[in-house]
Amino acid sequence: TIQSMGKGKVASTSAKVAVNKRVNSGTDIRASDSDSMLEELLEAGAHLGHRAERWNPKIAPYIFDVREGVHIFDLEKTRDGLIAACDAIRARIASGKVVLLVGTKTQAKGVIVDVAKKTGMPYVGERWIGGFLTNFPQIKRSIDKLHKMKEEREAGEYKKFTKKEQLLIDRQIARFEKVLGGMAMVKEVPDSIFIVDLVRERTALAEAIKLGLTTFAIVDTNTDPTHIDYPIPANDDSVKAVLYIVEKFGEAIESGKSQASSIKSQTSPNDQNVLNI
Repeated sequence: TIQSMGKGKVASTSAKVAVNKRVNSGTDIRASDSDSMLEELLEAGAHLGHRAERWNPKIAPYIFDVREGVHIFDLEKTRDGLIAACDAIRARIASGKVVLLVGTKTQAKGVIVDVAKKTGMPYVGERWIGGFLTNFPQIKRSIDKLHKMKEEREAGEYKKFTKKEQLLIDRQIARFEKVLGGMAMVKEVPDSIFIVDLVRERTALAEAIKLGLTTFAIVDTNTDPTHIDYPIPANDDSVKAVLYIVEKFGEAIESGKSQASSIKSQTSPNDQNVLNI
């Protein structure tokens, strides 16, 4: 996605003028929270796609215009897609579902990890390992091994080994943590998946589709959005845009968890007994 160099600067300025005209031609941008999102998305650079020759024709319904050879997203559809995704994940989390957050590119991994840790959801911020979902039993064995090794280290069971051997064990635990740390609390395959960059995470998407997971994703102009249940058309190369969208998604997760806690606290012991029969 062109945003910060050469011709991209011209395209960015031209696109902002065009989008601002469209936004301001309707009701006041500050008339509601959903409308205020348009300006925030614009400022984050969510409107900028890839060069027109790199597009996937299936993304056409979400394109507003082409400026200086760069596709420009229709931010009203970006906003609507983000709201729909947030509403859906809020409801799913409130009903006890779990979503796996995936983003391994530089622009995404930081916020993916932060939001996942804040919301208590599993995540993949490093390399996606083939079979994370489709071969989950094997992945679960590796996760269990990680837990066991950490428990044994904390219990001092490795002190009987030489310093060199302990160092090798520490390195093995660190490698496991880097790759599996975000999945450490997972006991079964998550119900949903949220992906940043469908091209980079195509293996994750393929596994999710194969298992029938509900899919949420930021879809850039070089991707096919038709495989995504809740597509959010936006620039997945802009740090600000990814940060804005993922944080909004995270807020919806937290809201869903709050609703779940409220429902649980309002359920009487008798109701719980009935549910457990």
